[in-house]
Order: sequence, then structure tokens, then C-alpha cells
Amino acid sequence: MRKDKDFAIELRKAGKSYREIKRETGVSLSTLSSWFKNLEWSKEVGKRLIFQHISNSTTKIFELNKIRGKRLDSIYALGRDVATREFDELKIDPLFVAGVVAYWGEGDKTTKHLCRLANSDPAMVRLFWLFLTKTCHIPENKISCWLILYPDLEEQAVKERWSLESGIPERNFRKAVFIKGRHPTKRNKYGICSIVVPSRFFKEKMLIWLRLIAQEFHADMV
Repeated sequence: MRKDKDFAIELRKAGKSYREIKRETGVSLSTLSSWFKNLEWSKEVGKRLIFQHISNSTTKIFELNKIRGKRLDSIYALGRDVATREFDELKIDPLFVAGVVAYWGEGDKTTKHLCRLANSDPAMVRLFWLFLTKTCHIPENKISCWLILYPDLEEQAVKERWSLESGIPERNFRKAVFIKGRHPTKRNKYGICSIVVPSRFFKEKMLIWLRLIAQEFHADMV
């Protein structure tokens, strides 16, 4: 067995991340991933690292509004750094990959302070809710949902339907927005649901994950 692999195994068993091991051994991230991705004990190390990183960064997300009179650039830079370090461990989680790809296709990329995905399919909204709550550990009370409805839809009935099919508690839904299209009748049965995390810190992380997941797919195709 390669000496650098022996050393890498020791470091991984000591709870080191892929990037920490790379710094100490010079072994590439892709090689480390190939060595460890199918080992159950390494997966457990990865889960502990993910939980630690996300718990720390999620706490910081919702402490930012307490900061007054300070530049936040360094904090947002920290979010981007945390997202990069988390990605190496998170990318083996199918729910993480599905959530980021869903945001890649349906999420808002332009606003700075909102991480928002809108869709007319409750299954897609449910997937993103699970991504936020299970993978990213965003507290449920920090996530809001808005329905965009046409005039002939009854708000409470539609809200109950969305809650049932998406698994999102009704308390997370805010007052619906009614719009008029070219015709007064509905375009779809249950309108459109937007699921939102109002956080610049988390948005910075999401944008990093989008860039890294695109690179990952590109690497797999070449």
C-alpha cells in the first residue's frame, strides 16, 4: 500500500476532512474521494464533519441580524469558505445533490439576500424543504412559503393541499398573492409555491455549491 495512503487513512480516522488531508499529504481531492467514498467508517467521519460545519454555519446565519455598524464582507467570505469545505463531504449525499441541482434549475440567482425556489410541483417543493431542513439543518421557523394563485382558487383549501403534499406545516405559509393572467381562470390547479430562506450568508453558500456542482458534473463528462 502507498505510504501516502497509509498516512491519509490515519488522518481520516482522526477525523480530518478531505481538504485537511490534502494539505498534509499532497494527495488530490479526487484520489482521496476514490479511496474513502465506499468505506462505511469514513462515511461516518464525513457525517460528523458535515454536522459540525453546518451547525456552526447555520448558527452564524441567524446571528447576522444582530450585527450593527460592521462590515459583513468578511462574514460572507467565511460563508463561501465554509461552503467549499462542506462540499467535499456533502457531495456524496443524494439529497444534497438533488437540492442543489433543483436550485440550479428553479432557484433565484439574482437577489443577494434571499435563497428562493419557486415551482408548481409539490414534489419539487418537498424535495427542497427536505434539503433545507435535513441536509442544511435550517430551522423550520426560518423558512417561509408564499403561494401565487389565480382568482378562482380558494386560498385555505389550496394551502392545505400544498401542506399535505409537500410536508411543509401550514404555519410556514404566509398570505397568498393573487394575480390575474390573460384569462380569469386558473393556469394550474394549485398555483405556484415559493419556498424562501431570507439569508445572505446562506445565499453565498448556495452560489458556491452551484459552481462546484457544475464543475463536478463537467469533470464526470470529460
